[in-house]
Amino acid sequence: MAGTQWARTVRQRARDRLAEAASRNAPPPFQATPDLQDTVTPVMVVQQQEPRSEDVLPRGVRTAGAWAWRFILFVVAGYLFLRVVGLLHVVIIPVVIAILLAAMFQPVSAALTKRGMKKSLAAGLVLISALLLVFGGLGLIIRTFIAQIDTLSSQVGDGIDEVQRWLSQGPLHISDAQLSQYVDRMQSALTENQGALTSGALSTATTLGEVATGFFLVLFTLFFFLRDGGQIWSFLCRLLPREARVATARAGHYSWHTLVSYVHATVLVAFVDAAGIGIGLFVLGVPLALPLSALVFLGAFIPVVGATVTGVVAILVALVANGPVTALIVLAVVIAVQQLEGHVLQPLIMGRAVALHPLAVILAIAAGIVVAGIVGGLIAVPLLAVLNTAIRYLVRHPSGEPTPGRVPPGTEPTDDDEAEVEDREQDAARASDASEPPPAETSVDEDAMPVAQRQ
Repeated sequence: MAGTQWARTVRQRARDRLAEAASRNAPPPFQATPDLQDTVTPVMVVQQQEPRSEDVLPRGVRTAGAWAWRFILFVVAGYLFLRVVGLLHVVIIPVVIAILLAAMFQPVSAALTKRGMKKSLAAGLVLISALLLVFGGLGLIIRTFIAQIDTLSSQVGDGIDEVQRWLSQGPLHISDAQLSQYVDRMQSALTENQGALTSGALSTATTLGEVATGFFLVLFTLFFFLRDGGQIWSFLCRLLPREARVATARAGHYSWHTLVSYVHATVLVAFVDAAGIGIGLFVLGVPLALPLSALVFLGAFIPVVGATVTGVVAILVALVANGPVTALIVLAVVIAVQQLEGHVLQPLIMGRAVALHPLAVILAIAAGIVVAGIVGGLIAVPLLAVLNTAIRYLVRHPSGEPTPGRVPPGTEPTDDDEAEVEDREQDAARASDASEPPPAETSVDEDAMPVAQRQ
């Protein structure tokens, strides 16, 4: 009897609990009553829904559509950005040039500041020294050009005659009549395009005003970048949301380190190119050896393309001034210097500054020249290097922690095996630090600032 009573009590409690649950979950107006608890079975009501796009369209089509409208937004944003840059190019180009010059001269200003000199005095001293160096070099080049212009004129006349004789008597066997026909075509082309040349001269005169304005803007901006670069970057980082300040500041620190290394490596490579080709021109007796060396030095700031184009100019001058034999020797000198740069200097010097694939460099230069001309080709590679460093750091360290050994990302070798080894080492380092809590500091600290700007 006791067992039967206990079983009834358990069944009654179970019924009470089921009734309570049914009263809470049952959709209105249906209400479960105690009389129907043992006889009524709950019925599931299925509502028919309209078919969704996820059920109608294949997954590949949905993915392609999602990527398509996002790609369109990126293209529109890029177009608007380029339009704004085009409207403000008189301001943006001098600022970009000032950043490159600041990356070149800022370590000197920082060294003077460490020795106790005030930041304003150090920045002014570096700026004045740079101006004296540039204008002194320009003065020497102009004096050399003026002193050799008469000799060059006579040599050009003799050289053209020698080239004509080589074309007529050499392997090409071009007759004098054909040469005269080509010369007449060139003269007629110049006559027909005289109006275009005149308008080009007028536009050049207008451009000189923009160049003068940009020159003084570069000087003004460069002075404040040398003096207050760290404070300017700190101010810009404080405009961001608090969670992104440390990561952005440290990404800027590594990007600045990459830019400084790139500019210094480029200057060294350009000096070697100019010295090698200039010595060859001087030994061969080619006129304007110093101006041509300066042209090679400036052209070498555009990787791969610049030194080659300016070397072609040196070959043409040697052709018209000294003849085909000297031009062929200058061609051999230019090729030798380019091989030295491509196989020794670029991997040894530039590879330590930034590791970019040669295809990426060529495409960046081509895109920069198409978008902004010579200035675009000049800033394309350093911009790519900076973006490479910043993006790779933010992807691998979104919370703003330092990289292992504080080595800037983006300088890894492009060899797949070595890059894979270094990626495994970085993953192991991050895994070992996973147990440590992320830095709680969310303000821009001094350690996140560029090393060269924390003075």
